[in-house]
Amino acid sequence: MIGELIDSLGGWTWWILGLLLLGIEVLAPGFFFLWFGIAAILIGISALLVDWPWQMQVLGFVVLSVVAALIGRRFAGNVNGETADPHLNLRASRLTGQTFVLSEPIVEGRGRVTIDDSVWQVRGPDAPAGTRVVVTGADGTILTVDAA
Repeated sequence: MIGELIDSLGGWTWWILGLLLLGIEVLAPGFFFLWFGIAAILIGISALLVDWPWQMQVLGFVVLSVVAALIGRRFAGNVNGETADPHLNLRASRLTGQTFVLSEPIVEGRGRVTIDDSVWQVRGPDAPAGTRVVVTGADGTILTVDAA
């Protein structure tokens, strides 16, 4: 029954498959099904223009899918995930090298510093409140500081 339906639709089968794949692309994250959908539609166009056996159509679909996926991977985004700002979502790392004033004293290696509207825990040598400190590193949300 399915084979008869595919035979009766001819090249339109590829159009339907391509539109289904593009519909899946809308629901799925990333750009994965887009390239298969484009390849299916291109094969559908060629199948409507030229009468060629289904085996060649499938082979053409596979080749076009691979080529489209490779081209898409090259142009659709950054493969390595590297950004121009490596500390984009690492706020504590962005503070390294900056100087701040202690809002609470460092006692037994622990204290607090106010940065903009946030209070950060700090570790470092004991120092009274009001001391200028420089951030030398970060461990999660705890900053490591030294006297400036």
